[in-house]
Amino acid sequence: MAILSDSEILKRIEKGDIIIKPFHRECLGSNSYDVHLGKFLKFYTNGIIDAKKRNPTEMIEIPKCGLILRPYNLYLASTIEYTETRGLVPFLDGKSSIGRLGILVHKTAGRGDIGFKGHWTLEMEAGKDVKIYAGMPVGQIFFQEIAGKVLNPYNKKKNAKYSGQGSMPVESRMWKNFGKDPFWK
Repeated sequence: MAILSDSEILKRIEKGDIIIKPFHRECLGSNSYDVHLGKFLKFYTNGIIDAKKRNPTEMIEIPKCGLILRPYNLYLASTIEYTETRGLVPFLDGKSSIGRLGILVHKTAGRGDIGFKGHWTLEMEAGKDVKIYAGMPVGQIFFQEIAGKVLNPYNKKKNAKYSGQGSMPVESRMWKNFGKDPFWK
């Protein structure tokens, strides 16, 4: 199972296996595609987040002059880019330049599912005060081939909670699993 090179990513875009909107050739790296920070951030407003409940959030727009991320806070953001893959697993990781600023781009959700369609929600956290800007390169998506036939693509799953998400950050929908998951009753 290989990670696609730049030339293979271009072939798969041409074939329709990868959709990236908007697509800019200069954002294509040797084996990944750079994604950019959208202009809205969302954060939880309660001091304690409850996995069994829908938690209140607040949305803010990143001003043109930038916004300072504070340590020990979780910020939900989204990519400008909308992506779809067919028969490939997309992986999102932070750019090394972002990591060197002390920013974590995702806490755990760096792998997408085959069939995911939408903008990526980023779970951002800063190691120290750091100013960010809408439109800045924030991550890169890698595409990996998968072995075997996929029986249940994400966009066909009955319990897919995030497929088709728009350009606004989406908070956790874990609470929708409560009572439906065989282990969480």
